[in-house]
Amino acid sequence: MGHTTARNSVFDKLPSLIKKSNVTLIPEGVIGYLLGPTLAMVANSVLANYFNKYMTDVLNINSWASEFLKWLPVVSVIFVVLGNIIVGRLMDRSSSRAGKARPLLLISVPISFLALLILFVISPLATDTINVSGQSLALVCIAIGYNLWFAIAYPMYYTPHAALVNLSTRNSKDRSLLATLSNAAILAAMGLSTMIMPFFLSLLFVYDMSGKGTPVLSETGAVQYYVDANGSAIYDAAASYNHWKVFVIVLIAVTVLGALLEFMFTRERVTEESMAQGSEASVKKALPIGRQAKICFSDKFWIIMMAFFFCYQLGGMIKNVSQLYFCQAMFTDANGNYTIANGGNISGLLAIIGAIPTALGMVIALPLSNKIGKGKAILGGACLAVAGGLLGLIAPANQMIVFASFVIKALGSTPAMYLSMALMADVLDHQEAIHGDRTDGLSMTVYGAIMAGMTGVATGILNIVLSNMGYSSTNISSEAIRAAMPWIFIGGETLCYAVIFFAFLLMNVEKFSKFDHEAIVADQKAAAAAEGRQYIPAEEKIRLEEGEEAYQAEIKRQAEARAAEEKRLSDPAEAEKDQAIRQEFNALRNAHGRKPL
Repeated sequence: MGHTTARNSVFDKLPSLIKKSNVTLIPEGVIGYLLGPTLAMVANSVLANYFNKYMTDVLNINSWASEFLKWLPVVSVIFVVLGNIIVGRLMDRSSSRAGKARPLLLISVPISFLALLILFVISPLATDTINVSGQSLALVCIAIGYNLWFAIAYPMYYTPHAALVNLSTRNSKDRSLLATLSNAAILAAMGLSTMIMPFFLSLLFVYDMSGKGTPVLSETGAVQYYVDANGSAIYDAAASYNHWKVFVIVLIAVTVLGALLEFMFTRERVTEESMAQGSEASVKKALPIGRQAKICFSDKFWIIMMAFFFCYQLGGMIKNVSQLYFCQAMFTDANGNYTIANGGNISGLLAIIGAIPTALGMVIALPLSNKIGKGKAILGGACLAVAGGLLGLIAPANQMIVFASFVIKALGSTPAMYLSMALMADVLDHQEAIHGDRTDGLSMTVYGAIMAGMTGVATGILNIVLSNMGYSSTNISSEAIRAAMPWIFIGGETLCYAVIFFAFLLMNVEKFSKFDHEAIVADQKAAAAAEGRQYIPAEEKIRLEEGEEAYQAEIKRQAEARAAEEKRLSDPAEAEKDQAIRQEFNALRNAHGRKPL
């Protein structure tokens, strides 16, 4: 009996441009996992890094709606979680030939367009000079646009985007490659907003040249900007608002292009495998959320990974949302004044310097993980990141020490940045091997909620601190602000990496990888036999899809892998270790009513 396929959908007519069964660097890796996601995520990076500054320094909301500013990002986390639950269930119930995740990338496009339009174009200019009804309308528009983006549009993009690494292939090395590229895309998107955009902030935060305050002159005697009594530059809210509108229209076009490229140049081989090996009924039926929850919350490796993502994202977002505030508050320009242009220049330079070890980490992360394992690489990196953070807290007003601290932390964070999704895929494979079911839907729901929700939590923490310190755009140089910023910008991330270090002392799921893959194949063969259909091995599928040359290449790859494994097991100590892991693995299978391997 031949396998059946899932029902037709509109997405079946939009197939992937990737036809090869094996992962390739070009075009799949470069376009589908690097270029496309980079463009698609730039908008979220801009919002994460500058939207709060836009609200405090352009809309000046903290002076007339401070409670709204404090609680909007925090309360919105509830809607972010709900949005990710909906996205996760949509993924679970998807039966398109295009995959479980990829169709949602397309659905996110019009929602992203609308959210950005409401936030920056449709919403009225809100300052303390307009009437109360105008302010109320502005707050309503901001609340709607904010939640439309963070609770619907971005989860609709990011959750399936993150799932693509898990669903792309079962080959661990290929997954590590795609995970590295996928996380490099996050870095690239963040880099565009933190390394390049800061040097052009004076175009978005426009100086007020109407003559208010004290003029600051250039060497030629021309007025550069005006400052108030505190030495803080004065900005033109109306001009800044109009410049942001033009900028965001360009941002919308970039976001749409990125999502389309990612959809066209990715492929879900694991989903296709399930559809090919299973019946139509099994493909259509979504695994109940209760069953997924039972599997996930009984799995210590899954719990460790979610704790990791929580700390990693919270620490990173606290650093990102506070970076410009920190740089503006701690360092003055050549005239001894506190300006957003100078803060932006230092922030941009800090990001560029920090990107050097991060780029280096992209080169060394994969070979390092192949040598010592992904979990151990992340563990060592977390230790280094903590050391870098402690260095920065010693002298946060010393620019050189802050730069050195940032570099060390950036280097320590690279294994976590590049290898975490590949390690998460190992956890999901382990669950499938032990329990017989995959939990991609719930796992990516929780992961997506964490990754999207932490922006709101981090922004809320920052705004509560700023509010308690009496922040406004004209008093960023106050002693209270200068005392608080180092603990937010440096201390928050350092504490999070300390938690990651201790959690990863218990992470050793990779030791089961060989047995996980053997068990999954054995289960697929057993299911095929029970249903009276033919099981198609991976190498045979490659022959059918790509021809004899690709088939022979796969046979050679498998032979090399077997030879390497036989050489390893020729060492009695390794053979004994392997047997002990097999026994532990079979005990886990047996405990869940599964046939030992």
